[in-house]
Amino acid sequence: MSDRETPPPTAPEAPGHASALPAQALEIASGYAFDGPALDLGALLWDGRCLPDARVRVPLPVLNRHGLVAGATGTGKTKTLQLIAEQLSAQGVPVFLADVKGDLSGISAPGVAGDKVRSRAAEVGQNWTPAGFPAEFYALGGHGHGIPVRATVTGFGPLLLAKALGLNRTQEQSLGLVFHYADGKGLELVDLKDLRAVVAFLTSDEGKAELKGLGGLSPATAGVILRSLTAFEAEGMGAFFGEPEFDTAELLRTAADGRGVVSVLELPAVQDKPRLFSTFLMWLLADLFHDLPEVGDVDKPKLVFFFDEAHLLFSGASKAFLESVTQTVRLIRSKGVGVFFVTQTPKDVPADVLAQLGNRVQHALRAFTPDDHRALKATARTFPDSAYDLEELLTGLGTGEAVVTVLSEEGAPTPVAATRLRAPESLMGPVDPAGLERAVTGSPLFERYAQAVDRESAYEKLQRAAERTARPRPEPGRESEGERTPRGGRGTGRERDESMLEQVVESGVFRSLARSVGTGIGREITRSLFGTARRRR
Repeated sequence: MSDRETPPPTAPEAPGHASALPAQALEIASGYAFDGPALDLGALLWDGRCLPDARVRVPLPVLNRHGLVAGATGTGKTKTLQLIAEQLSAQGVPVFLADVKGDLSGISAPGVAGDKVRSRAAEVGQNWTPAGFPAEFYALGGHGHGIPVRATVTGFGPLLLAKALGLNRTQEQSLGLVFHYADGKGLELVDLKDLRAVVAFLTSDEGKAELKGLGGLSPATAGVILRSLTAFEAEGMGAFFGEPEFDTAELLRTAADGRGVVSVLELPAVQDKPRLFSTFLMWLLADLFHDLPEVGDVDKPKLVFFFDEAHLLFSGASKAFLESVTQTVRLIRSKGVGVFFVTQTPKDVPADVLAQLGNRVQHALRAFTPDDHRALKATARTFPDSAYDLEELLTGLGTGEAVVTVLSEEGAPTPVAATRLRAPESLMGPVDPAGLERAVTGSPLFERYAQAVDRESAYEKLQRAAERTARPRPEPGRESEGERTPRGGRGTGRERDESMLEQVVESGVFRSLARSVGTGIGREITRSLFGTARRRR
């Protein structure tokens, strides 16, 4: 019988012969003897031995207090994510996984028993049983095997887009003014060509007067933004922005059997676009933050979100961007969402964010260079006082071993524990491409998101306005044919056919209109921490 817990969670077993452990090992093990539901990470390592009766665990309710999984390449971080994700799913908690290397799709299939798996299970006292878990597979903009995940430019917001474009602080602020302008004038920014059209209009002869009214947006900076957008789109980035926009509520689902759905976002196809996928991950998190209600402390998280290659998010980020990340991480806990940052060393994560990560799984570090040694010392100092020589321990850990400290049920840090981690029960590797394709196309979400939609938005409106401006104006006292002919018998052609923007271009004076019924245009958009638009469901 498997010791994997399934909903409803049952109380964990007490350690078998913990009283026979060495005194210091017993003291560490007692810090992980929780009464409530918990995830089993592995068994304690002490004095060169693995002690299967000393289980290292993390309480389920504290997993919305965030965490860090760190370690050098090849030390087992991906398998740690898989181990935690499948136990969360078994406890009825939905999980989001960013799959950078493309080998996490195996979580949907039962694992294969082999000598290594059997040996690891015996070492840590694990009753290993192969099991697959309910999963959905996504891909950014449909690049890869997965249901396409897109965002509108309006929804993505200026701060995240500036990070993806590599803009400096001044250019980021100017992009924010462009969004403010488009929001206020009812110009929906659905895809990149919409934003490019708005910036091009503001730098054109017709738009220069409006450009002067936007404090701090110079023609030179607007030109830089326009060139950046053009280059960005030329690199094939346009597919990631558009409609239908992905609804992040899809990430909160459970399967019919009560297990949490594991959402796997495949990223290998965009590995060479690190700023893009890291900011897209942050958009997903920010969108969840905007939409979820406050729930305070919960018995189990609503979602646990694993943010892989986290250093890419923070590299070159502006102060405003980092402040928004910090605030989002701090506040989203009270909405029942836990965030685990996955990276190589804790120094990749800003101190203000790192201070909020209560659960730590630190795999081995390498110390081949002076910089490596400095990183090693800095990492050791981030842990509580320990019975181990952490600098020596962190360089001597094997694959699938880690230094662990988590929050107890009372919220206090547990003793630092060197741990041999359990083996995942799902397949440790990718599923075959044909099986993955069947899972994707067979999903009820595929029909909803697979086909891109290009409806009328800022680009089309500006084009239409430019065409009307180019027409000869009627002589005074005479109406054009279009103005004499009512549309649908209600009002004149000018009243029905001419949008707010067309009046703007022809008159040179901008004025706001109420958002038209059913289209959501004309009222300035409410934006939040990252300048992302609040979704109205």
